[in-house]
Amino acid sequence: MQRLTQPSNRLQVRGFLTIYSAPSALRHHIDWAIQSVLGNWINLTWSQQSLVPGTFRTQLEFRDRAGASSEIASALASWHYLNFEVIESGEPLGEIFRFTPVLGMHRAAIDQSGAALLSENQLTQSLAKSFDEDSLRESIAKILGTPWENQLERFRSADTLATAHLRAI
Repeated sequence: MQRLTQPSNRLQVRGFLTIYSAPSALRHHIDWAIQSVLGNWINLTWSQQSLVPGTFRTQLEFRDRAGASSEIASALASWHYLNFEVIESGEPLGEIFRFTPVLGMHRAAIDQSGAALLSENQLTQSLAKSFDEDSLRESIAKILGTPWENQLERFRSADTLATAHLRAI
């Protein structure tokens, strides 16, 4: 598959996509959506997701132009049933996109170690909207993506447990 537009001279970045759960019927559509963004033929390897019966998981590492991760996240978010995250590592900052059906999309700037960064504007808005310490903590946690991390962590843990179980056999 060829890209419809020529890539610009923009910075090439490294990206990493993890789809934690996707219904079987969407797998080919997801492949096509990612191919249309990256402009390359990809062959995703899908495995069963033990945490949600009938769903599958996959991972993809890619190199592309800056902003490709946001295009992938936007394309995947149109299917409500997915749990995924896309990480783009750039210089000096990158981005992370997390999506769950319950919470929707979360986007954050990240540093080289993967830590979410809080901007001055986000902090000012949190302070303005918060009436007490608990609401301020909740607001900052939401900006940092803590609710999304908590939702996606159960999928990461399930994969770790499945690997540990296979090694024990």
